[in-house]
Amino acid sequence: MDFLKDLFEFLKTQKKWWLIPIILALLALGLLLLFAESSAVATFIYPIF
Repeated sequence: MDFLKDLFEFLKTQKKWWLIPIILALLALGLLLLFAESSAVATFIYPIF
């Protein structure tokens, strides 16, 4: 949790608010790939990429 706190403090002090959508998109993509590996949905998701 310290990493997230430090990341938010960095974004706040450096006024780097434009990084938040990029971080959220990468997190969503990572979660999608993580869940797709262990399910039957993988056959439908992999052709997207």
